[in-house]
Amino acid sequence: MSSDARPLRIVAVSGSLRAASKNRALLEAAQLLAPHGVEIALDWSLAALPHFNPDLDTLDGSSLPPEAAAWRATIARADGILISSPEYAHGIPGVLKNALDWLVSSTDFPGTPVALLGASAMSVIAPVQLREILVTMNARFVSEASVTIPVPGAGLGATAIAADPELSAMLRGALTAFVRAMGESERFALGGP
Repeated sequence: MSSDARPLRIVAVSGSLRAASKNRALLEAAQLLAPHGVEIALDWSLAALPHFNPDLDTLDGSSLPPEAAAWRATIARADGILISSPEYAHGIPGVLKNALDWLVSSTDFPGTPVALLGASAMSVIAPVQLREILVTMNARFVSEASVTIPVPGAGLGATAIAADPELSAMLRGALTAFVRAMGESERFALGGP
């Protein structure tokens, strides 16, 4: 890779607002294990988004709340999106659905590669719902990079996940598959740190 090449930019989004969330830790571990030439930018802005209101989502963007405009700009700059989300009451968390609703009329979102990570094997319905929503929104869903990485117990942080041979191997595999699916396998080294 030449020194002037722009790194591949993946925006990582957690469906949980908890500071000690397994999903958050999994995304932070992904950042630690990112392949060479790949930047994983963690985005924690979902809590600041107002409730979606179609009346504020006008074609000219003049009524778009600043938080929603910033969220869309973040997604527009992304080469791919990595989502890790828990399952609440057999569904995706409202905060994540709200964030996706703000992207429905975005012209930058369709075709964006998206992969899903799960931190719990108990979460089986939310990933299916999330995939359906993303496909409906014309995201390019990357099945081969969408995996469940069962993070044991509460309090296991990103560094511990990245240091665990089994968990890190699963995460590296998902990241490599995601980068490859984005058509970047020739441009970026896939070895990672």
